[in-house]
Amino acid sequence: MRQVDVAVIGTGWCGGIRAETLARSPLVKRLHIAETNDERRAHVARLTGATTATADYRELLADPAIEAVYVCATPESTHYPITLAALEAGKHVFLEKPIAIELTEADELIRVAARKGRKFTIGYSQRFNPKFAYAKKKLVDGTLGAPVSALVSRHITRGLGKKITGRGKLSPAAMEATHDLDFVFWLLEPAKPVRVYAQGVRRVMYPTTGAYDCQFITVTMDNGCVVVVGAGWILPPGYPNFSSTWIEVVGSEGALVIDDTHRDVWLNTMGGGSVFPMSTMPGEQVDHVYAGAMGPETLHFLEAVVFDRDVMVTLAAARTVMEVYIAADLSSETNEPVDLPFSNADAVRIAEGAL
Repeated sequence: MRQVDVAVIGTGWCGGIRAETLARSPLVKRLHIAETNDERRAHVARLTGATTATADYRELLADPAIEAVYVCATPESTHYPITLAALEAGKHVFLEKPIAIELTEADELIRVAARKGRKFTIGYSQRFNPKFAYAKKKLVDGTLGAPVSALVSRHITRGLGKKITGRGKLSPAAMEATHDLDFVFWLLEPAKPVRVYAQGVRRVMYPTTGAYDCQFITVTMDNGCVVVVGAGWILPPGYPNFSSTWIEVVGSEGALVIDDTHRDVWLNTMGGGSVFPMSTMPGEQVDHVYAGAMGPETLHFLEAVVFDRDVMVTLAAARTVMEVYIAADLSSETNEPVDLPFSNADAVRIAEGAL
């Protein structure tokens, strides 16, 4: 069995999960990590038995033994330069969403990956959620008939929302709804989005972070199907859950409702009150099993590298999602629908009111 050297750049919440998951895999020969926080770097190195633990990711990119790199760094503005350097160094790259900040950056990464012949994918972990996979199956096998509409409502807690908005100006559309846009577009393949209309609320977050509290996005597909995705991050701090999602998929021959609110396991203690454990989108290790989607997603990319398999999330799909959430932000600002496709230059002109 072939084994490979793997690197994780950025070992915060998501990067830490990926590093721990990789450390358990027999396909990993040696694990290498890069983390700028000294205390966190030392902790993850001890936890995973990493061969290399450095503050400078460039040391890992210069190592010819490392074949695959997981880019999990924050803030999100670091994604483009780190990923570009990794691809140019000849590494296969798994990148947490978003693929980039600007469409031009995304297009450059896609071109370099093609030129280098490297596997490159984006972390849309919800494709590895069994409930979401079941929805895909029921549309593909014809159980629901022709798709008519899809509704996704996702909300996360205020504490997590403040953490995300505190490190950049990315919106709920870019950071939360992005998962659901990817899921729905995957569900409806080969249909393509052709129009986006969105509205955002600026009641709570905006005075301190400049971010929307939530956004509701309507997308018209080229097959006539309509998609509505709502995403927000201001659930009260006392809400005993990290992530709560409700999904409705309606077809000509049936409907599928998915309760992904994570209220099925409820822990209530004298000291801690009510909590819903295992309620995060990434999931967590629970002794011998992984509860969630991020663990299987991490191993999927590793297996794609080792066995030369296709990745689940294509770059074309990731770019489409990016185009749609940028259009949603533009629509929220202008109060006008945005037609697709558009270029990066179009995005600038729309934002300036020229289109």
